[in-house]
Amino acid sequence: MAAPVKPGGTAATEEDLQYSMLLEQLVGERRGPRPLHQMGVAGFPNQQQSPEQRRMERVMESCGFKAALACVGGFVLGGAFGVFTAGIDTNVGFDPKDPYRTPTAKEVLKDMGQRGASYAKNFAIVGAMFSCTECLVESYRGKSDWKNSVLSGCITGGAIGFRAGLKAGVIGCGGFAAFSAAIDYYLR
Repeated sequence: MAAPVKPGGTAATEEDLQYSMLLEQLVGERRGPRPLHQMGVAGFPNQQQSPEQRRMERVMESCGFKAALACVGGFVLGGAFGVFTAGIDTNVGFDPKDPYRTPTAKEVLKDMGQRGASYAKNFAIVGAMFSCTECLVESYRGKSDWKNSVLSGCITGGAIGFRAGLKAGVIGCGGFAAFSAAIDYYLR
């Protein structure tokens, strides 16, 4: 059997044959519609997922998992922020009767622990509230766009501010929504 010949008269290489077979699958006579369940990223086929992989994907995309992850992340970030702010605070162990007294290491560490725990708890609650609200809004709307974060920011800020009254709730809604919009704009 003779080797295939290119239009220029030279023998075709293995790369040319692979390229021509690929072209025939994409634009040639053998092309056809591909089932949607086989389509992956950018139209390239992907492997079928096992039932365990599909189950884990559903769990990781659930609102509960996202809220728990945001809660843990907020706890860690808030704790670190609290410890940092306590470390640079000049009023730790301040005694008005003796303003020149230097606080002891025990007092500083105690304040760091208390402030770290307080910040961690607050950041965890806000992170979980925002993440869960955003996931629920996205599920309800069926879209993933900037409006989800603005709506969930308004709901979260309003709920946090409403404890201090209606005016604080409205201000919290507007402020948290604006902050969410700014962060979403910056990250996208």
